[in-house]
Amino acid sequence: MLKRLLRTGAVAAVSFAMGVAAARYYDAHRPTAKPAAPPAVAVARVDLEHEPLWAYGFDKPAAPGEAAKPQAPPNRNLRPNEDAGEQTRLRRLEGSKAEYSLVDVRDGQNVIDWFPQDHLPMPDVIKHGPAALGDKKRGCGSCHLPNGKGRPENAGVAGLPLSYIMRQLSDFRDGKRHSADPRKPNTNTMIDLAKALSGDELKAAAEYFSSLPWTPWIHVVETDLVPKSRIVGNLFLPLEKTKTEPIGARIVEMPEDEEQTETFRNPHVGFIAYVPPGSLARGKDLVTTGGARMLGTEFIPGKATPCITCHREDLMGAGDSPPIVGRSPSYIARQLWDFQQSTRHGEASELMRLTIAKLTPDDIIAIAAYVASLPPPRPAAPASASVSRQ
Repeated sequence: MLKRLLRTGAVAAVSFAMGVAAARYYDAHRPTAKPAAPPAVAVARVDLEHEPLWAYGFDKPAAPGEAAKPQAPPNRNLRPNEDAGEQTRLRRLEGSKAEYSLVDVRDGQNVIDWFPQDHLPMPDVIKHGPAALGDKKRGCGSCHLPNGKGRPENAGVAGLPLSYIMRQLSDFRDGKRHSADPRKPNTNTMIDLAKALSGDELKAAAEYFSSLPWTPWIHVVETDLVPKSRIVGNLFLPLEKTKTEPIGARIVEMPEDEEQTETFRNPHVGFIAYVPPGSLARGKDLVTTGGARMLGTEFIPGKATPCITCHREDLMGAGDSPPIVGRSPSYIARQLWDFQQSTRHGEASELMRLTIAKLTPDDIIAIAAYVASLPPPRPAAPASASVSRQ
């Protein structure tokens, strides 16, 4: 037993050393100045046959040559199929002193803020978007929300390291970050917004989002059945409250309260993620050991480097490895697939791609479910997973 423990400890030490060495390598080779004209990065040919469609908010594979249609910029136009009085009537949310109409809520060029006391004042770029885009701009907070927690179809950016956010915005701008699903429209919107950012706007956006705390936002439930749903804007929305549809090999992430999330954009209402039974135990094994085993006295390597090697034991990240606890499982799964399909080319992307090359779609489900179930550490008391079995 002692020998086994020593062997396992040695493996963990080697994995940790590999992560440290990799981080130091990228730190040492990071350019000190942005090149004037970054070389174009070719978008890889992706495996659409095995794509985790649920992670991208689709239920059918892309047709040959199918691509995303440009997203229309936000506006304050009244919708002809809705009552004008209802659209312009001021609304209130519980716990908020603000008043907004539905027209205000939809106006992504002037992002509403139900709870301004939750954070520092939003910079102009968060509230209004890149000035260079004129009437085609949209505020960063319209998608990522004023609290930075985002939604399953985009990203939760609150609490990410300042340097990491700035690097990702630069990657979008420089053609180093694309979606593995060519139909996902908001990725292209993000690329256009990043290209339009001035240096000051990019820094202001990164400083704002990195200053926001990341707190529990997603409730993970292991289940065989899920509510039937429809997909609107790459987001699953429930058609019923009862669970009648087999979950299959997917994660179904949807709002805890559709009206609060979709109609009012309430940043205090989070999401529920239904995951297949057994996902959490399997995910924990992959995250902490990479699937490695001891068979007698023989060490059997896993199919992947343990996530804790670079993201740390608490999964709160370090350097080029961002914090991943409690983040959207849809987002985590998309990024794992994007890395595998070589549609991300930023710093440390090659290392990440090699690390997860052998993961299957089921492995991706398990890892995404497990890390989503773990809330970030709280200073006052140890964190516990927000998980139930239904």
